[in-house]
Amino acid sequence: MRTRMLVLSALSGAALLASALPAAAAGDGGSPVGAAELLAKVKKCTRISQGEYRTDQNAAATVPVCGTDDAVFWEADMDIDCDGRITTACNTRTDPAFQPRTAFQGADGKPLDSARVPYVVVPGPGPLWNYARSGIKGGGVAAVIHDGKVRYAVVGDTGPTGIIGEGSYALAEALGIDPDPRTGGTASAVTYILFKNSEASPIESPAAAVSAGETLARKFVGAS
Repeated sequence: MRTRMLVLSALSGAALLASALPAAAAGDGGSPVGAAELLAKVKKCTRISQGEYRTDQNAAATVPVCGTDDAVFWEADMDIDCDGRITTACNTRTDPAFQPRTAFQGADGKPLDSARVPYVVVPGPGPLWNYARSGIKGGGVAAVIHDGKVRYAVVGDTGPTGIIGEGSYALAEALGIDPDPRTGGTASAVTYILFKNSEASPIESPAAAVSAGETLARKFVGAS
């Protein structure tokens, strides 16, 4: 993860990748959980972080990490993490801050592909919060909500200990957010819900994240 000032631009005209399937594409036979249902469960914040996070290097610290028995959550912006495998979308030319690695790797031991794997970035362990102590791990499942859309992702990378609010190129694109690592992202109104002690296997499979995410989301809202 790198911290950058967001410069908003028009939404990318690229078609959504097949890996960025909407929640309704889950194939486990259950009904998709809507954004309103999930947001209703995270209206009240019981803060578990020791303080609040910044969304960018020069921003005020205003974002707490909140917790329930089953999940941790926060509402922030979304910066674009293009790190991982070198691809046409993510490389040193498209992203001057590009790093050819992610904190968590695929089943093949290689970095994740930001352009194909919807993943969220968690702050590295620090004085504010240690994600591992809350039952969050690499490959853990997340529901991410923006503009009425719910998309499922995995925990794929870590970032600075004092900054929060970042997702992969593929996750941003699936949510209708400009995924350009230079100019994309959105300044606010993204809700991240990470399910405790969960795992999508393999971590690089968007279909596994959707299947596990739908099951966890229904349980979370009391619909299972």
